[in-house]
Amino acid sequence: QESLTIALVSTNLPNLRLLGTSRPRQHKPTPNTKNAKHSTAQHSLNSRTLPATTVTSIAIASMAAASSSSAATSNPALVSVARQAAEALKKASGLLVTAGAGIGVDSGLPDFRGTEGLWKEYPPLKHLHLDFADMANPDWFRRDPCFAWGFYGHRMMLYRRTVPHEGFSIMRRWGEGMTNKYFVFTSNVDGQFQKAGYAEDRIIECHGSIHFLQTLDGYDGEIHPADDITFGEIDPATLRVPEEEIPQVRGRPARPNILMFGDMYWEGSRTGAQQRRFMKWVQSMKKSDSNLVVVELGAGEAVPTVRRTSEAMVRQLGGTLLRINPRDSHVPHGVNGLSLACGSKEG
Repeated sequence: QESLTIALVSTNLPNLRLLGTSRPRQHKPTPNTKNAKHSTAQHSLNSRTLPATTVTSIAIASMAAASSSSAATSNPALVSVARQAAEALKKASGLLVTAGAGIGVDSGLPDFRGTEGLWKEYPPLKHLHLDFADMANPDWFRRDPCFAWGFYGHRMMLYRRTVPHEGFSIMRRWGEGMTNKYFVFTSNVDGQFQKAGYAEDRIIECHGSIHFLQTLDGYDGEIHPADDITFGEIDPATLRVPEEEIPQVRGRPARPNILMFGDMYWEGSRTGAQQRRFMKWVQSMKKSDSNLVVVELGAGEAVPTVRRTSEAMVRQLGGTLLRINPRDSHVPHGVNGLSLACGSKEG
C-alpha cells in the first residue's frame, strides 16, 4: 500500500516543507518595485442517513431533490454520481475534508489560478509581469516590505471580510454527526474553515495561515496571532502600505506565517502541532476500522499536496474519495473514488 509519507501527513516538517515549496517552473528574479512605475490600477445532519434519491448541492454538501437543481438535471451523469456520493456519505463513520483554493471561489474569493484573476485583482502585478508564485516569495519582505505587505495585507483584510459559503457549515455538521467526527486538511491560508465554525483542533493548514505572524528569519521559534494587525485602505493601483503600517513582532519586522516557495525561514511549529493531532485522528480511524469518506474540493494539480493526501488516505484507510473540481476531477486508477466535474458550490 502507498505510504502516507507521500501525502506529507506522517513525515517531519522538513519533508512537508519540501513538497509544499516545489515550484512548477523556474523562479524569476525578484524585481525592485520601489522605483517601478505602476500602471493605473486592482443543513444540519445529526445522523448520517441521507436519502439515496437526493443529489449533492453546495460543495457536495447540500443534498436536495434532483429535480430542484437545473444544473444537476441537465447533467444525468452528474446526478448519478451524486447519488453514489450520497450513498457513500450515508455509510461513513468519519469524514476528511481536503481543500484547495478553489473552494473559496464560491465565497467570492479571487481565482488566482493562472494570471488572469490575479492581475484583474492586482493590476500592478500585471505591469511587473508577476504571477502568484512570484509573489509567494519570502524575499519580498526583505527587499520591499511595503510592497509585500500591500499584497499580503490586502489579502488578510479580504479574508477577514469574506463569509464562507453554506457548503462549509453543511459539511461540518455532517462530520459532527459521524462516529469518528471529521478532520480538515487544507493548503489554504485564509482561515475560512475556522470562520465557518470548524474546531481549531480538527484542522491542519499545511501551508500555514495568513492570520499569524513570525519574524523574517523565524529563528526565535515564535508565532503570533495577527488579530490586532490592521491596514488602512490599500490602493490596488499601487499595492503598497506605508512603512509605519508594516507589522512587527517584538520590535522586529514581521511576515505572515505562510510557507512560501523556496522558503527556508518558515516557522512550522503551529502546523507541526496540527499535523500531530491529524495523525492521532488517522490512528483512531485505523483502530476502529472506520468507513472513511474524503471530500476533496477545489484542489488543483500545480502543487498537488492536497490531491496526494486525499488519494493516500483512501489507499491507506479504505473508503471513498469524492473529488469535486471543474477542471481536474479525474480520480487515478487504484483509488476508490467518484469524480464530480463541477465547482464547489454547484457540486
